[in-house]
Amino acid sequence: MMTFRQQTKKNFSAEGDKEESSDRQKESTLKEKAAKGFLWGGVSNGIMQVMNALFGIIIARCITQEDYGLIGELTIFSAIASALQEGGFISALTNRKNATYQDFNSVFWFNVTCSAVIYVILWFCAPLLVHFFNEPRLLWLSRYAFLGFFIASLSITPRAILFKKLMAKEQAFMSLAAMLSSGTIGVIMAVNGMAYWGVATQSIIYVSGVAALSWWFSRWKPSRDVSLKPIKEMFGFGSKMLITNIFNCINNHIFSFIFGRFYTAMEVGTYTQANKWNLMGSQTITGMVQSVAQPTFVQVGNDREALCRSFRKMLRFTSFVCFPTMFGILLIAPEFIVITITERWLPSAKMMQELCVAGAFMPITVLYYNFIISRGKSHIYMWNIMAQCVIVLLTACTIKIFSLSLWGISGIHLMVTAYIAICIIWVGIWHYFLWREIRLSFFSAIKDIAPFFSIAAITMVTTYFLTESISNIYLLLITRILTAAVLYLAILRLTGAKILKECLYYLKKKKGNK
Repeated sequence: MMTFRQQTKKNFSAEGDKEESSDRQKESTLKEKAAKGFLWGGVSNGIMQVMNALFGIIIARCITQEDYGLIGELTIFSAIASALQEGGFISALTNRKNATYQDFNSVFWFNVTCSAVIYVILWFCAPLLVHFFNEPRLLWLSRYAFLGFFIASLSITPRAILFKKLMAKEQAFMSLAAMLSSGTIGVIMAVNGMAYWGVATQSIIYVSGVAALSWWFSRWKPSRDVSLKPIKEMFGFGSKMLITNIFNCINNHIFSFIFGRFYTAMEVGTYTQANKWNLMGSQTITGMVQSVAQPTFVQVGNDREALCRSFRKMLRFTSFVCFPTMFGILLIAPEFIVITITERWLPSAKMMQELCVAGAFMPITVLYYNFIISRGKSHIYMWNIMAQCVIVLLTACTIKIFSLSLWGISGIHLMVTAYIAICIIWVGIWHYFLWREIRLSFFSAIKDIAPFFSIAAITMVTTYFLTESISNIYLLLITRILTAAVLYLAILRLTGAKILKECLYYLKKKKGNK
């Protein structure tokens, strides 16, 4: 017979085993969800960028750099307007532990109302844009293009529901369907001589498609019973996210604005085209990270060790994908530009190569700030983005005012180079705030990033010299892509990279389950 003490000890031990088993099961389920999210995010973003590339190639062949520059000059205003109408509430609703129907309903009506007001303001501000850029065609083009952000406001609440529930498959489908329909219409308009109107229409059709499908998949409907209480409760977090998103938009599109003011529409078009291809690559990976990072970290809770493990695993996977992708785009940029959108766009290839360096670090930055947001530290996110934006702006303006040109680098390229340096340095600043939360050392993060950075860099340099003698541009492009891919994976295999084994195991497992 057991004594009372022994029985009690046994009971507590059994309960502890159950809790430990439950925690392991929860972590395993979360890993599965995150893996699925990465998979669907990667597949959808990859297919989307391929589709976007195909549509972009056809459109770029039909319009001039000047036409493209007109759209580029409006990009920053559309982006800021989108940030204003969202108000940071997707992140706020995701972080809200027990979000109710009333919370979602209040956010919906708040966003729609704000968007309507902002669009009216932008309508009357259109003449100011014409005066600022000295471009009469922007009057009705801007009024038409800005419709897109109002339409997008209708999808914020249903998208927040899909995002919070980690419904990556549904988000992937609606993005692909919207891209297919909008790209087709944009191409038809461009081929028929409607130039920049086709590009603007493509954007409007895309957000309309996303809005319609997000309502379908979320199965959510608004009601007239509106309360401002949830808005007030989330406003502290949401307002910081709002301010941050505005500065993030300025940071991402600052050069379109500066070049549009001080340079020609053709130069804006060259930069916009280069940045478009850079963003296609980086946003493919960023979309994978963005779709799962914040909700995953929120669900892990406050267990520092579990958070550390989750972050490092995501950091390794992000580095494993982003460096070969972006360095690979850098490697093939000239051949790719000439083959796809003709030699007249070749000036954008050099700028595209420069931007790809910053683009390689963008997904890592996104992972860092999604972790900060998941901890409810929106003020850190806000001040960090604001500081980075101000420094980029001051640096660019200093270069322009003093007409700086160093080592044969023009003012425009010097601005881009400075921007790249700031982006890379800022990863270290993001890490400091992450260290304060989970005490993950900078050296540990470097250990997770450096191998993939080094192997990707060595792979691309080796590939460049191995294929340098090939004169046929089509053969050169194909050979460089295949050589770089084989070399990168072979080196990872030889060095016993754990992340490669995990990815292969997961893919085999998914294939075996079918």
